[in-house]
Amino acid sequence: MMSLQSLGENISEVEVTNISNHGIWLLAGDKELFMSYDDFPWFKDAPVGKIFNVKELSLEHFYWPDLDVDLGVESIEHPERFPLKSV
Repeated sequence: MMSLQSLGENISEVEVTNISNHGIWLLAGDKELFMSYDDFPWFKDAPVGKIFNVKELSLEHFYWPDLDVDLGVESIEHPERFPLKSV
């Protein structure tokens, strides 16, 4: 029987692996994710240190505390499903 880790314990790390002129690459577990600046404009002019400071709050949910941005894998993989809206 498999044992489960404590609820909320982070078992994988998310890592920014590349920052280019077009966007940001993340490695999360076995997934490589690309976030273009067109779809995720909060990162375009952000200082590199603030982009690298990313936490995985829960499975497939990431948070950049210095930028106050939180995103799920689904919104990264399918940004067209989550259009930007200004209020």
